[in-house]
Amino acid sequence: MTSASSNLERLRALYDPHYVRHVESSHGAPVQVCLDSRVLQDAAGTGVATYARMLAKSLPDAGAAPLLLDDGGDDGARARLHRWMAATRAGPRQAAPENGGEDEAPAQWIVRDVFREAQVFFNLHGRALRIEMTTPPQVMHWTYPLPLYVAGARNLYSVHDLIPITNPQLSTINPARHRAILREVVRNAYAVVTVSECVRREIVAHLAMPPARVINTYQGVDAPLQTDPPLPGALRSGRYFLFCGRVERRKNLARLVEAHARSGTAQDLVIVGPEVPGEEALETLLRRQPGVVRLPWLPRPELLALMRRARALLFPSLAEGFGLPVAEAMVLGCPVLTSDRGALAEVAAQAALLVDPQDVAALAEGIGRLDTDDVLCGRLREAGFARGKMFGQDVYARRLRALYADALAAPGCAA
Repeated sequence: MTSASSNLERLRALYDPHYVRHVESSHGAPVQVCLDSRVLQDAAGTGVATYARMLAKSLPDAGAAPLLLDDGGDDGARARLHRWMAATRAGPRQAAPENGGEDEAPAQWIVRDVFREAQVFFNLHGRALRIEMTTPPQVMHWTYPLPLYVAGARNLYSVHDLIPITNPQLSTINPARHRAILREVVRNAYAVVTVSECVRREIVAHLAMPPARVINTYQGVDAPLQTDPPLPGALRSGRYFLFCGRVERRKNLARLVEAHARSGTAQDLVIVGPEVPGEEALETLLRRQPGVVRLPWLPRPELLALMRRARALLFPSLAEGFGLPVAEAMVLGCPVLTSDRGALAEVAAQAALLVDPQDVAALAEGIGRLDTDDVLCGRLREAGFARGKMFGQDVYARRLRALYADALAAPGCAA
């Protein structure tokens, strides 16, 4: 099976044709929404990849028929010079249709190496690469701000955060280039889709985009009931604290492990997430710290089990667009400690223990309270369950349905 076919199978696994037929018979033909496969290919469980998979899974409930734009599989062997020469062509790229052989399966469009080539194209020409399809979808929903657009479709771009611009010291992305790409995205977008009111306000302010064209859908959370696998090592239910995410400076882990040590707790701090290039010093610190258990990236069922059975999630990140672990923990009934500002405070609302992420003493006090106060943990658990309903798949699907209905109702269309 080719990589392109594998992508189609992954999308098909998220797709319920029986539901789409019901929507079609009751409300007319479902809206065609095409997603890019760029982050759907990411198997490492990043927040953006989880967002893309949840978006794809929710499309049928939003009254949409999913389509896919793919790059034709791993073309990493393609020479850089070849890619640069291909990108010198100023004209559009033609997408080739490919279907999975079943009437109900979502269609797929292929443009070879399009995601990599688009980056080189932008470097050379300073503009987005135009994609043409013989029958373009009604909506092209890019899951990340890529310098690409589909002619004849309503192009929507998901912008998850502006951290490279607002907090460049916390990001490895070139802020000037990122701003230039975002400005081009805005130029080609019918609307920008984001995941919190905090980021929505930043987009309006930094990109001078009309507020009505920046739409916050939040992020859907999929944390299904399951038979939890055994906990790793000597961990026991309710006897450890948990952090999960990329192990990088933005996550504030140096302060977190110091606060954990100062809190006096006997419960381990379990840190789960992939190693990040350039963060070797942080990894050394974590692995040498007493009371810290460092685990690599884990398959999702194992991560959900760790989160469901933790004493509390500790997530005092310095900057987030949404903060998916916070929402997931609340849905699973895990008490949460998180930052008292930005998107994290917005997502958590009053359902978490909010602390100043730069104040080690405040972090240590919060950890100590969660360690000893069963009443507090019970209150946070109940408040988290209630708050988590805001991010359920049914609520998320209704937001998407309104998003696509708005896109189709407006006059005019991209050239």
